[in-house]
Amino acid sequence: MCWLEATYLIRSTPEQIEARAQALAIEQSLEMPPEAVQQPWILTQVLAQVASITLTEKDTYKVVLRLALETTAKDPIGLFNGLFGNCSLQEDVWLQDVELPGDLLEAFPGPRFGIAGLRRLTGVYHRALTCTALKPQGLSPNELARLAYTFALGGIDIVKDDHNLTNQSYAPFAQRVPAIARAVAQANAETGRQTLYAPMLAGSPKKLAAQLEVARSEGIRVALVAPMLVGLPVFYELAQEAGVALLAHPAFAGNRMAPSLFLGKLFRLLGADASIFPNYGGRFAYSPQECQLLAQNLRNPWGPLQPALPVPAGGMTVERVDELLAFYGPDSMLLIGGNLLAAREELLERTRRFVERVAARSAQPSQEAP
Repeated sequence: MCWLEATYLIRSTPEQIEARAQALAIEQSLEMPPEAVQQPWILTQVLAQVASITLTEKDTYKVVLRLALETTAKDPIGLFNGLFGNCSLQEDVWLQDVELPGDLLEAFPGPRFGIAGLRRLTGVYHRALTCTALKPQGLSPNELARLAYTFALGGIDIVKDDHNLTNQSYAPFAQRVPAIARAVAQANAETGRQTLYAPMLAGSPKKLAAQLEVARSEGIRVALVAPMLVGLPVFYELAQEAGVALLAHPAFAGNRMAPSLFLGKLFRLLGADASIFPNYGGRFAYSPQECQLLAQNLRNPWGPLQPALPVPAGGMTVERVDELLAFYGPDSMLLIGGNLLAAREELLERTRRFVERVAARSAQPSQEAP
């Protein structure tokens, strides 16, 4: 038998924790009383096992379960349901981490491009990447295109749609994407750079297919997707079949799973080439420790999976560039949106300062130029 290990935090009392942990094991595997099972092999090969229970703080325990690999069906739905299906409805349980066996990792291709691929697409090998967002909602395709042109002229590596730009009447996808893509291409022709435009893909599978057709016709090589909004299995297939690098956005991903696990390990497992997350010190931030672990989970060796790029975001400022690069290192991408746009008529100059500041902190990355 092959098992995976999942780590949970459970709020309980000393008197109840052993029974609570066993109840969690049953819920995440059998979903019925073990004594009602008539096949003995199910109790040894399907029923989850409580591997350990450790007190972490008052009334909170770390519980490690061993879950049978075969129960996951080696696909996203089986894996996520087995890890945090029914117990996601229980307010006293948090999913903290998971250790996956090699057989399961090999069933998930992971990032198709990863850090090395994103560096090839942007032509940037010796520094962190830069990114910004097209805001606010309500702008027309032409207005968004002018904004993207300015960002590209200023040297930003990836100009992405804001995640709330989908298919609104004032900026429909089929009109917005060609206008912005051509504006960025014009700026690239003037600067000699390789700024990329990442449109937001959103909608049902049929709508995603139609959007991809538009994007490909405009030479799009990277796109933005919110895995929780389109659905994790859809994102998983999109990552393998779209033919473009995917930036994963954390919208709708707030839950009782550790961000370092969900946005770090699991988004990478499903195929995210880069993962955006709220940086410490921002407007809705994680702790520095959680951010550091999240970035490590995206980049550290993990079976056959390529490393993915951490993208700290959420209220970042140009003034913090040195601090952030010292914290995350060169294999990262800094996403600054509103702080650039606040410059208004001096947007181009502030964008250039952002790019120059990142370049000035250049260091040898782990992904070497070919």
